[in-house]
Amino acid sequence: MLLWFVLALMTAAAIFAVLWPLGRAADGQAGSDLAVYRDQLDELERDRRAGLIGEAEAQAARVEVSRRLITAADVAEFANSLPIGSPLWRRRTTAIAAVVLLPVIAVALYLTVGSPQLPGQPLEARLRAVHQDASIANMVSQVEMYLESNPNDARGYEVLAPVYSRFGRFADAVNARRKILALKGENAERQSDLGEALAAAANGIVTTEAKTAFDRALAIDPNELKAKFFIGLAAEQDGDRTKAATIWKGMLEAAPRDAPWLPMVREALARVTGAPFIAASPGPSAEDVAAAGGMNEKDRGEMIRGMVARLAERLKENGSDVEGWQRLLRAYMVLGERDTAHNAATDAKRALANDPDKLRRIEDTIKSLGIDG
Repeated sequence: MLLWFVLALMTAAAIFAVLWPLGRAADGQAGSDLAVYRDQLDELERDRRAGLIGEAEAQAARVEVSRRLITAADVAEFANSLPIGSPLWRRRTTAIAAVVLLPVIAVALYLTVGSPQLPGQPLEARLRAVHQDASIANMVSQVEMYLESNPNDARGYEVLAPVYSRFGRFADAVNARRKILALKGENAERQSDLGEALAAAANGIVTTEAKTAFDRALAIDPNELKAKFFIGLAAEQDGDRTKAATIWKGMLEAAPRDAPWLPMVREALARVTGAPFIAASPGPSAEDVAAAGGMNEKDRGEMIRGMVARLAERLKENGSDVEGWQRLLRAYMVLGERDTAHNAATDAKRALANDPDKLRRIEDTIKSLGIDG
């Protein structure tokens, strides 16, 4: 409401700026100046004839007054070319056009290139986010300086590695993970962390080097979940969807119902089985996933839309679930419901407006899906 009030005031100011000169009566200032200067020339001539001033003084004064007379004549000619000097009907037409067209053009332009549905961005939250990032950057600099003098302190690299990943410094994250392995020795978790950093540095591709790290992690601990997931991802990227589905189904079958990574695995499994399963709470079980593969297209579509609807209802009650919004947007796009996805994207940005990190994540998802395009 405040935004529209401010826009209305700005529009009114613009209209006033146009109407004010049109509403002024055409004054005779320029014509008056011309008459004054002509009178001055006549008076100079009379004074010269009467001997009150000499010829030289009269000539100098005549040049100066003539210069002013020419300037006043130019001003008068320019003023007569303005709408102020135009007929009354022209001035009224211009005024009406300004009153009508300026607000219409302003509103149309804003609705086209602006964001009227974008929720307000509280200053406090934005300042807090900036301060938080600055604090983290300062902490990183301090730890880096410390490690220059203490390069064998593995704890410092353990602190830096996840921060590097968060800020997109994946090459630094890989180096930190390698340092941790060298200083603290090998275990399944450290190998998985290295593989994850290598995959992130390769824009999500499980490279040969990353796969080697995951294979090593599983050799140490066959139940290492992160390594299992990425081995499944490597199989998908190699075109072996059956192997990927087998790995991920096995993870779902052995998982606790409240495992936080369940939505991610379900989404990956949906991707390779050809159906956009939505991990609502409670989400589809491994049996649901397997059963959907044997459904006909109509039944599968009804099942998917039912799950999408339940997820949408849940997000109305808990709009802070950024992962839920991401899954909902992807599902709508897979179903071909672009307009619904666009509306959901607007709702998501409104719900997450007070959390800059989540808002940034949902905006990245919207951009990657091409919803605003």
